[in-house]
Amino acid sequence: MRDIFEDIFAEGPPDPMGAARRAMRLPLRQRFYGSVGVGEGGDSFAVLLDGKPVRTPARRPLAAPMRALAEALAAEWEAQRITIDPAAMPLTRLANVIIDRVGETVAPVRAEIERYLACDLLFYRATGPDGLLARQAAHWDPVLDWAVATFGARFVPSAGVTHVVQPAAAVAAAAVAIPKAASTPRQLWRLGALNVMTTLTGSALLALALAAGRLDAESAWTAAHVDEDWNMEMWGRDLLALERRAFHFTEFKAAAMVLDVLR
Repeated sequence: MRDIFEDIFAEGPPDPMGAARRAMRLPLRQRFYGSVGVGEGGDSFAVLLDGKPVRTPARRPLAAPMRALAEALAAEWEAQRITIDPAAMPLTRLANVIIDRVGETVAPVRAEIERYLACDLLFYRATGPDGLLARQAAHWDPVLDWAVATFGARFVPSAGVTHVVQPAAAVAAAAVAIPKAASTPRQLWRLGALNVMTTLTGSALLALALAAGRLDAESAWTAAHVDEDWNMEMWGRDLLALERRAFHFTEFKAAAMVLDVLR
């Protein structure tokens, strides 16, 4: 099965969107297995095809730290009825990235999330009109208030897109919620999911709020697209942008599900 798995899910950097784009350029493979199941070994739950373990592109077992995650992975494989379409398997793509790449780049992945805390989407407000300002405040201010109440992290919003240096103490306080190490599979999966949600939304604070249960996936996704939605209401819908956004949302929901299970 080695060549099959490598063909279906090509290796790449810790970027599930990039992995998906590469996969979609390949011809779809026919489903080559009959049954899909989950096998348990210690604190790991592996996806099985015809009783044999699925392998990531780096030849590691496709396994999750909790049965609920492994069952969700197995459901994606079962849903591939005739051909195997990686674009329809966001959790599997995310798992491949977490297992093969994030574990080897914990410090850089964590640092990337922390960099977002220093220039988070929620800090940069429009200069007008009033309707957009009110909508930004309605979706974003509660998250900033949550950061103050939870971490003592008091960030400084500003008008316009000019970079504003945030208080180092605020960044450091909120960064405590980012896993510092991935010594356990659960920490590794949590870090990978946080990274995906942060990069997809441009907001580490939205990702952290969702991880803490302060927001659900729909609310966080809506908050991340306040400006885009406003512009489409004013100037018309961009169908290509909406198609890309829908694809991104499948990635986001997969990461959100991981955090929900691990919470």
